Amino acid sequence: MGRRNLTWTQKKGINYLVENKLLDGTAKSIAEFLYKEDGLNKTAIGEFLGEREELHLQTLKAFVELHEFADLHLVLALRQFLWSFRLPGEAQKIDRMMEAFATRYCDCNAQVFQSTDTCYILSFAIIMLNTSLHNPNVKDKTTVERFISMNRGINNGEDLPNDLLSKLYESIRNEPFKIPEDDGNDLTHTFFNPDREGWLLKLGGRVKTWKRRWFILTDSCLYYFEFTTDKEPRGIIPLENLCVREVHFPRKPYCLELYNPNSHGQKIKACKTETDGRVVEGKHQSYTICASSAEERDAWIEAIRASITKDPFYDLVSVRKKKVINQAPQD
Repeated sequence: MGRRNLTWTQKKGINYLVENKLLDGTAKSIAEFLYKEDGLNKTAIGEFLGEREELHLQTLKAFVELHEFADLHLVLALRQFLWSFRLPGEAQKIDRMMEAFATRYCDCNAQVFQSTDTCYILSFAIIMLNTSLHNPNVKDKTTVERFISMNRGINNGEDLPNDLLSKLYESIRNEPFKIPEDDGNDLTHTFFNPDREGWLLKLGGRVKTWKRRWFILTDSCLYYFEFTTDKEPRGIIPLENLCVREVHFPRKPYCLELYNPNSHGQKIKACKTETDGRVVEGKHQSYTICASSAEERDAWIEAIRASITKDPFYDLVSVRKKKVINQAPQD
């Protein structure tokens, strides 16, 4: 029962186990449960470890310390770490978890890097390299020369050996990271911790009628459902390359529009489910959505813009690189 609870709400699942004396409630016991118990939802594990309350921070520390990274090169250590949970999407959670990883790796391999900042930056560079080399949507693939150039000066102002960076590059090129996918044949776990959700009106693509839909914003996608109890969405709108703005519509004063600023007149890449169950391509050149008030419209616009623009890996690495460069000893 506690395991099932953890699939849907990580805090309630842990609370259930503690209340029923299956865990003693300490960070160490919770961490061991999350690390060793088979069948847990790895998205839920990531969300629990990413929270900032003291118990969660201590559990994250204990969880990372259960990993043994001694004598592992960085890519192998990252493979082990990123398989034990699913990395959340929020930048602050990613930062805390990757900081904990870098600290643990350097504790296990004291002579490899001059600081945990170096390990932190290089770990992100490897994760981004994995995306560049193995995501079919990325056309401009990172070369080994560019990877080496990207990581110049990150070792307290000094360069890491080209041989080391080349070996890391080859490891990722030959075998991508395996990202844990939770069991289940529906999308419910995708909506585990949405950025925003609520009822809105959506204007049809071919037939210009307004229909009430339950919208969920998460993982840079906007999903809409006919009912809140539906397990499968009626439509999915990936937000990549889209913009959102306030629009005025006759007799509908609180509207927003999703549009592609670079592809005027072309259909937005999206999909919807027909009444007979077929999944088909969306027919919209833009999406017009109506809220019940100006405040609700503005909140949705703000949340969608944040979802579109957030690229936590690049933002976090940029901040840490500036810190390393500024702290490097000057001649």
